[in-house]
Amino acid sequence: MPKNKGKGGKNRKRGKNEADDEKRELIFKEDGQEYAQVLRMLGNGRCEATCIDGTKRLCHIRGKMHKKVWIAAGDIILVGLRDYQDDKADVILKYMPDEARLLKAYGELPENTRLNEGIAGGLDEEDDGAGDDYIEFEDEDIDKI
Repeated sequence: MPKNKGKGGKNRKRGKNEADDEKRELIFKEDGQEYAQVLRMLGNGRCEATCIDGTKRLCHIRGKMHKKVWIAAGDIILVGLRDYQDDKADVILKYMPDEARLLKAYGELPENTRLNEGIAGGLDEEDDGAGDDYIEFEDEDIDKI
């Protein structure tokens, strides 16, 4: 059998995300950075996001976050804008849900930004008729089938 020369196996690489549980300082945007909301994940470390300035950009998840910080559709992220490509950006930071609410409370995010949504935008209408999802059959209708 071959001798193990590494520092551990699969479970060591997974590690524990205990550092994510503790509070961290809220990071605001600087020059060349923008807030964005993820529209959809594209795979290969990329996602499509709508920035607060209204531009839809293709965002690349940096290597430090890749496979360590999981980003889903609807998450609020901080992206670094590129000087030479306006339609592309780099994901710098993912905000936790409570941090995103604080950003909205501080006025950094516009009021129409929807937080805690699985899919960002496009779901403005609400279902008022709760009985539209199912059909009730009478006993005589079942006999006809």
